[in-house]
Amino acid sequence: MKRTLVIGDIHGADRALEQVLERAGLTADDRLIFLGDFVDGWSGAKAVIDRLIKLRETNDCIFIRGNHDVWCEEWLFRNEKDQTWIKHGGNETILSYAGSSLEERDLHGKFFLEMKNYHIDENNNLFIHAGFSSMHGPEREAYASNYSWDRTLWEMALAFDPSIERDSYRYPKRLKLFREIFIGHTPTTNYDIETPIHAANLWNVDTGAAFTGKITAMDIETKEFWQSDGVQTLYPGEKGRN
Repeated sequence: MKRTLVIGDIHGADRALEQVLERAGLTADDRLIFLGDFVDGWSGAKAVIDRLIKLRETNDCIFIRGNHDVWCEEWLFRNEKDQTWIKHGGNETILSYAGSSLEERDLHGKFFLEMKNYHIDENNNLFIHAGFSSMHGPEREAYASNYSWDRTLWEMALAFDPSIERDSYRYPKRLKLFREIFIGHTPTTNYDIETPIHAANLWNVDTGAAFTGKITAMDIETKEFWQSDGVQTLYPGEKGRN
């Protein structure tokens, strides 16, 4: 049976990505939707991109652009080393590319360019790294940076009163636009939770792989999910973004 698996933030943890896909029992029939932040944190950033490029050959894959991916793309194309990026995992990404060829960097740069800001599937589910601010939906977003940076959508869902019916005028318009919304960007470990958080009709699948958490893959229909080991245990001696 064909599944759609959504995968939360990876942050250079290639060993954890390999592990979670194995635990999910990945087959060629599965569609994979990655929510972004593929790089920055652990030492496997380049290896993550290599793996994702190969996965396109066997699976239907959709890659959403995260804020860390925006930074990395700027470095790959223009050698711009944003100092905020460097402090938040960018240095580990740069080190992971040491010794790589121009051909490899060109291939990776093309991969970054082809990432999507968001994806809406055939069942009106939205997949986006962070959020959007327009009441008319992400296609009418005035500020492209919101796709990878906005946290107001998540904060609104987290504060949502579940007793409000969907057809009520009090139900937030942005949430009402979609059947379900899947995001990353804000680690659930910020709330001392290492599993996906469900709030209103939104699922947060960033389970803190950049820090002390894990990578999560979730079946969007059944909500069954699989997780890697704690990423720190797979990269002994490294700090990630801690």
